[in-house]
Amino acid sequence: MKKIVLLGGNGTIGKILVEGLRQNYEVIVCDKQEQKDRANYLQLDATNYEELLEKIPHDTDVLVNLLATETSQHIEDIEQFNQMTEVFFKAGYYLLDVATKRNIPKVIIASSNHVTDGYEEQGESLLGRKITTEDYPYSKGLYGVLKLASENVGRLFADEQDVSVINLRIASVPKDEVQGIEENDRLVHTLLTREDVVNLFEAAVKAEVKYGTYYGVSDNPGAPWDTSNAKKELGFKSEQNSIDVMDES
Repeated sequence: MKKIVLLGGNGTIGKILVEGLRQNYEVIVCDKQEQKDRANYLQLDATNYEELLEKIPHDTDVLVNLLATETSQHIEDIEQFNQMTEVFFKAGYYLLDVATKRNIPKVIIASSNHVTDGYEEQGESLLGRKITTEDYPYSKGLYGVLKLASENVGRLFADEQDVSVINLRIASVPKDEVQGIEENDRLVHTLLTREDVVNLFEAAVKAEVKYGTYYGVSDNPGAPWDTSNAKKELGFKSEQNSIDVMDES
Protein backbone atom coordinates (compact mmCIF):
# COMPACT_ATOMS: atom_id res chain seq x y z
CA MET A 1 0.00 0.00 0.00
CA LYS A 2 1.47 3.34 -1.07
CA LYS A 3 2.11 5.96 1.61
CA ILE A 4 0.89 9.46 0.73
CA VAL A 5 1.93 12.39 2.92
CA LEU A 6 -0.26 15.51 2.77
CA LEU A 7 1.58 18.70 3.78
CA GLY A 8 -1.02 21.22 4.93
CA GLY A 9 -3.49 18.36 5.13
CA ASN A 10 -5.88 20.00 7.62
CA GLY A 11 -7.35 22.27 4.94
CA THR A 12 -10.43 21.67 2.80
CA ILE A 13 -8.67 19.71 0.05
CA GLY A 14 -6.64 17.72 2.57
CA LYS A 15 -9.75 16.57 4.40
CA ILE A 16 -11.38 15.56 1.12
CA LEU A 17 -8.30 13.56 0.15
CA VAL A 18 -8.04 11.81 3.51
CA GLU A 19 -11.63 10.65 3.20
CA GLY A 20 -11.33 9.68 -0.45
CA LEU A 21 -7.93 7.99 -0.49
CA ARG A 22 -7.59 6.22 2.84
CA GLN A 23 -9.26 2.99 1.69
CA ASN A 24 -6.58 2.36 -0.92
CA TYR A 25 -3.57 4.22 0.50
CA GLU A 26 -1.88 4.93 3.80
CA VAL A 27 -2.51 8.66 4.18
CA ILE A 28 -0.46 10.76 6.60
CA VAL A 29 -1.52 14.32 7.41
CA CYS A 30 1.18 16.84 8.25
CA ASP A 31 0.14 20.26 9.49
CA LYS A 32 1.28 23.04 11.78
CA GLN A 33 -1.97 22.94 13.75
CA GLU A 34 -2.33 20.80 16.84
CA GLN A 35 -4.71 17.88 16.54
CA LYS A 36 -6.24 15.75 19.30
CA ASP A 37 -6.52 12.63 17.14
CA ARG A 38 -2.87 11.80 16.53
CA ALA A 39 -3.47 8.71 14.36
CA ASN A 40 -1.75 9.14 10.99
CA TYR A 41 -0.91 12.73 11.91
CA LEU A 42 2.39 14.57 12.19
CA GLN A 43 2.57 18.07 13.58
CA LEU A 44 5.32 20.02 11.87
CA ASP A 45 6.16 23.43 10.46
CA ALA A 46 6.86 23.09 6.74
CA THR A 47 8.76 26.39 6.73
CA ASN A 48 11.35 24.76 9.03
CA TYR A 49 13.69 22.75 6.78
CA GLU A 50 15.34 20.74 9.57
CA GLU A 51 11.95 19.75 10.98
CA LEU A 52 10.77 18.59 7.56
CA LEU A 53 13.91 16.56 6.99
CA GLU A 54 13.59 14.93 10.39
CA LYS A 55 9.86 14.15 10.43
CA ILE A 56 8.88 13.24 6.86
CA PRO A 57 8.65 9.42 6.85
CA HIS A 58 11.51 7.72 4.98
CA ASP A 59 9.14 5.26 3.29
CA THR A 60 6.91 7.96 1.76
CA ASP A 61 5.87 7.25 -1.83
CA VAL A 62 4.16 10.55 -2.66
CA LEU A 63 4.48 14.01 -1.08
CA VAL A 64 1.50 16.30 -1.71
CA ASN A 65 2.06 20.03 -1.19
CA LEU A 66 -1.23 21.58 0.00
CA LEU A 67 0.39 24.39 1.98
CA ALA A 68 -1.65 27.58 2.21
CA THR A 69 -1.81 30.92 3.96
CA GLU A 70 -4.27 33.81 3.98
CA THR A 71 -4.21 36.28 1.11
CA SER A 72 -6.80 38.83 0.05
CA GLN A 73 -5.04 41.51 -2.00
CA HIS A 74 -3.46 41.46 -5.43
CA ILE A 75 -0.47 43.32 -4.00
CA GLU A 76 0.21 42.56 -0.33
CA ASP A 77 2.13 44.54 2.27
CA ILE A 78 5.69 43.50 3.04
CA GLU A 79 4.79 41.47 6.13
CA GLN A 80 2.23 39.43 4.21
CA PHE A 81 4.59 39.16 1.22
CA ASN A 82 7.23 37.61 3.47
CA GLN A 83 4.72 35.17 4.96
CA MET A 84 3.42 34.12 1.54
CA THR A 85 6.95 33.68 0.22
CA GLU A 86 7.82 31.46 3.19
CA VAL A 87 4.80 29.20 2.61
CA PHE A 88 4.31 29.14 -1.16
CA PHE A 89 7.92 29.36 -2.36
CA LYS A 90 10.53 28.52 0.27
CA ALA A 91 8.59 25.69 1.91
CA GLY A 92 7.83 24.29 -1.55
CA TYR A 93 11.54 24.27 -2.33
CA TYR A 94 12.24 22.59 1.00
CA LEU A 95 9.75 19.82 0.22
CA LEU A 96 11.33 19.12 -3.14
CA ASP A 97 14.79 19.01 -1.59
CA VAL A 98 13.62 16.66 1.17
CA ALA A 99 12.03 14.44 -1.47
CA THR A 100 15.37 14.06 -3.24
CA LYS A 101 17.25 13.40 0.00
CA ARG A 102 14.65 10.84 1.15
CA ASN A 103 14.41 9.24 -2.32
CA ILE A 104 10.70 10.00 -2.44
CA PRO A 105 9.76 9.36 -6.08
CA LYS A 106 6.89 11.82 -6.57
CA VAL A 107 5.80 15.29 -5.44
CA ILE A 108 2.35 16.64 -6.31
CA ILE A 109 2.01 20.42 -6.02
CA ALA A 110 -1.44 21.93 -5.48
CA SER A 111 -1.02 24.97 -7.69
CA SER A 112 -3.89 27.28 -8.66
CA ASN A 113 -5.98 28.55 -11.55
CA HIS A 114 -4.84 31.99 -10.36
CA VAL A 115 -1.60 31.43 -12.28
CA THR A 116 -3.61 32.55 -15.31
CA ASP A 117 -6.50 34.46 -13.72
CA GLY A 118 -5.76 37.44 -15.95
CA TYR A 119 -7.40 35.44 -18.75
CA GLU A 120 -10.58 34.66 -16.80
CA GLU A 121 -13.44 36.75 -15.45
CA GLN A 122 -16.42 35.44 -13.50
CA GLY A 123 -15.76 31.90 -14.67
CA GLU A 124 -15.47 32.75 -18.35
CA SER A 125 -12.33 32.66 -20.50
CA LEU A 126 -11.44 36.01 -22.07
CA LEU A 127 -9.50 34.29 -24.86
CA GLY A 128 -12.49 33.10 -26.88
CA ARG A 129 -11.45 29.52 -26.13
CA LYS A 130 -10.44 27.45 -23.14
CA ILE A 131 -7.30 28.53 -21.26
CA THR A 132 -4.52 25.96 -21.64
CA THR A 133 -1.27 25.27 -19.81
CA GLU A 134 0.50 26.47 -22.97
CA ASP A 135 -0.81 30.02 -22.51
CA TYR A 136 1.75 32.46 -21.11
CA PRO A 137 1.10 32.80 -17.35
CA TYR A 138 -0.79 35.98 -16.50
CA SER A 139 -1.56 36.45 -12.83
CA LYS A 140 -3.57 39.28 -11.34
CA GLY A 141 -1.94 38.97 -7.94
CA LEU A 142 1.00 37.87 -5.85
CA TYR A 143 -0.69 34.55 -5.01
CA GLY A 144 -0.70 33.44 -8.64
CA VAL A 145 2.86 34.71 -9.17
CA LEU A 146 4.15 32.61 -6.27
CA LYS A 147 2.20 29.54 -7.37
CA LEU A 148 3.84 29.84 -10.79
CA ALA A 149 7.24 30.15 -9.11
CA SER A 150 6.61 26.89 -7.22
CA GLU A 151 5.69 25.18 -10.50
CA ASN A 152 8.94 26.36 -12.10
CA VAL A 153 11.03 25.19 -9.16
CA GLY A 154 9.34 21.83 -9.53
CA ARG A 155 10.49 21.74 -13.14
CA LEU A 156 14.08 22.34 -12.02
CA PHE A 157 13.97 19.39 -9.62
CA ALA A 158 12.27 17.12 -12.16
CA ASP A 159 14.96 17.98 -14.72
CA GLU A 160 17.93 17.70 -12.38
CA GLN A 161 16.89 15.06 -9.84
CA ASP A 162 15.31 11.63 -9.78
CA VAL A 163 11.86 12.87 -8.79
CA SER A 164 8.54 13.21 -10.59
CA VAL A 165 6.75 16.55 -10.12
CA ILE A 166 3.12 17.13 -11.07
CA ASN A 167 1.50 20.57 -10.78
CA LEU A 168 -2.28 20.64 -10.44
CA ARG A 169 -3.82 24.07 -11.05
CA ILE A 170 -6.84 23.63 -8.82
CA ALA A 171 -10.14 25.34 -9.62
CA SER A 172 -12.79 26.24 -6.98
CA VAL A 173 -13.15 23.87 -4.01
CA PRO A 174 -15.51 25.44 -1.45
CA LYS A 175 -16.13 23.90 1.95
CA ASP A 176 -19.83 23.55 1.06
CA GLU A 177 -20.44 22.91 -2.64
CA VAL A 178 -24.16 23.68 -2.78
CA GLN A 179 -23.88 26.84 -0.71
CA GLY A 180 -20.86 27.92 -2.73
CA ILE A 181 -22.70 27.60 -6.04
CA GLU A 182 -25.80 29.32 -4.67
CA GLU A 183 -23.77 32.26 -3.43
CA ASN A 184 -21.35 32.59 -6.34
CA ASP A 185 -22.44 32.05 -9.96
CA ARG A 186 -18.78 31.71 -10.98
CA LEU A 187 -18.66 28.28 -9.38
CA VAL A 188 -21.15 26.90 -11.91
CA HIS A 189 -18.22 27.06 -14.33
CA THR A 190 -15.18 26.74 -12.03
CA LEU A 191 -16.11 24.05 -9.49
CA LEU A 192 -13.85 21.08 -8.88
CA THR A 193 -16.26 18.76 -7.08
CA ARG A 194 -15.19 16.79 -4.04
CA GLU A 195 -15.49 13.57 -6.03
CA ASP A 196 -13.28 14.97 -8.78
CA VAL A 197 -10.72 16.28 -6.26
CA VAL A 198 -10.11 12.66 -5.33
CA ASN A 199 -10.20 11.54 -8.97
CA LEU A 200 -7.63 14.16 -9.97
CA PHE A 201 -5.14 13.54 -7.18
CA GLU A 202 -5.45 9.76 -7.45
CA ALA A 203 -4.81 10.02 -11.19
CA ALA A 204 -1.67 12.07 -10.42
CA VAL A 205 -0.53 9.48 -7.87
CA LYS A 206 -0.86 6.67 -10.42
CA ALA A 207 0.48 8.47 -13.49
CA GLU A 208 3.91 7.68 -14.95
CA VAL A 209 4.78 11.32 -15.67
CA LYS A 210 8.18 12.87 -14.96
CA TYR A 211 6.88 16.43 -15.03
CA GLY A 212 3.61 18.04 -16.02
CA THR A 213 1.19 20.88 -15.33
CA TYR A 214 -2.57 20.37 -15.48
CA TYR A 215 -5.78 22.26 -14.76
CA GLY A 216 -8.10 20.62 -12.26
CA VAL A 217 -11.72 21.51 -12.93
CA SER A 218 -14.83 19.36 -13.32
CA ASP A 219 -16.61 19.03 -16.66
CA ASN A 220 -18.89 21.97 -15.87
CA PRO A 221 -20.84 23.91 -18.50
CA GLY A 222 -18.55 26.62 -19.85
CA ALA A 223 -15.53 25.63 -17.76
CA PRO A 224 -12.80 28.14 -18.70
CA TRP A 225 -9.80 25.81 -18.48
CA ASP A 226 -8.72 22.98 -20.76
CA THR A 227 -8.26 19.63 -19.01
CA SER A 228 -7.51 17.58 -22.13
CA ASN A 229 -3.86 16.97 -21.15
CA ALA A 230 -4.93 15.87 -17.64
CA LYS A 231 -7.29 13.35 -19.21
CA LYS A 232 -4.72 12.14 -21.74
CA GLU A 233 -1.56 12.07 -19.63
CA LEU A 234 -2.92 11.42 -16.12
CA GLY A 235 -6.07 9.50 -16.96
CA PHE A 236 -8.23 12.03 -15.08
CA LYS A 237 -11.98 11.50 -15.41
CA SER A 238 -14.55 14.03 -14.23
CA GLU A 239 -17.41 12.01 -12.78
CA GLN A 240 -19.46 14.82 -11.22
CA ASN A 241 -19.90 18.46 -12.22
CA SER A 242 -21.62 21.54 -10.79
CA ILE A 243 -24.97 20.65 -12.38
CA ASP A 244 -24.83 17.17 -10.85
CA VAL A 245 -24.13 18.69 -7.42
CA MET A 246 -27.20 20.93 -7.61
CA ASP A 247 -29.40 18.13 -9.00
CA GLU A 248 -28.39 15.87 -6.12
CA SER A 249 -28.90 18.50 -3.40
